[in-house]
Amino acid sequence: MPIRFGKAGKATAFNELGRRRDEEGDQDGALEAYAQASAIHPGWAVPWYNAGLIHKYRGEWAASLQANARAVHCDPGNEGALWNLGIAATALGDWPTARRAWRQYGIGIPEGEGAIDFFIGLTPIRVHGDEASEVVWSDRIDPARAILRNVPSPACGHRYGDLVLHDGAANGYRKRGEREVPVFDALELIAPSDYSTYEVTIDDATPEEIDALVRRFEAADASAENWTTSIQVLCKACSEGRPDGVHNHAPGEPPQASGPWHIGIAARQETEARRILDEWQCITPKAGLHDFRCVLEATPRC
Repeated sequence: MPIRFGKAGKATAFNELGRRRDEEGDQDGALEAYAQASAIHPGWAVPWYNAGLIHKYRGEWAASLQANARAVHCDPGNEGALWNLGIAATALGDWPTARRAWRQYGIGIPEGEGAIDFFIGLTPIRVHGDEASEVVWSDRIDPARAILRNVPSPACGHRYGDLVLHDGAANGYRKRGEREVPVFDALELIAPSDYSTYEVTIDDATPEEIDALVRRFEAADASAENWTTSIQVLCKACSEGRPDGVHNHAPGEPPQASGPWHIGIAARQETEARRILDEWQCITPKAGLHDFRCVLEATPRC
């Protein structure tokens, strides 16, 4: 005799089919299966949430918002759907929906209208470019947005000051002092920075002199970073895990006491970057500056 499924059983079967198709890379097929599951059992939150997850990672924010809103309607305590509803609403600038989602999740969002101003703290965000991904320390200004505060390398395609939308699922951990903090993946660039990225090689300078140069940039509404010492290349397992707990990485050739140092600079104008370098070199005459160039121009703002 043929096996007959009830409504719940049929919906479960289609949801499982969607999960398998998603794992196989057939996202369109997965969405079709989730839609069939939801049509059979519209009050079940799971296929709505699963569909919203696919739309989120595809950057289809209106569809993600709709699917996660249906999941929350079916299950008001579904934390994953609430969080993804908040992300989608933030991406769309739908601040009333974002505020409701975060509050229903349990976050004490301040009262008000418009964009949320809710500084959370310094957080590592993984940004992605055509050539590389990079974890960048950032000011997290609400549950789903952060401003990059390191000077990223040009390979990741991002700049100091970029405002990014980020996920809420931890994908690795880093240490800030003795405290372990989660790494979140960037989902989308919301507002590009008006800082360009420059690089310069400096030799015959002590670490203390390089630190003094970095402070000069920070005091001038710019930023600089000693990429020679700050950038650590990690394998995927360590980057998405705990870098201190998987295995050791080859540290590479350590710099000599006087360099050479590879310096990344964030500045709005090339003339400003050159001015700060010239002033520093006047008081550090032995230092040699080489190969100064712009490696990632700021995106013009309308």
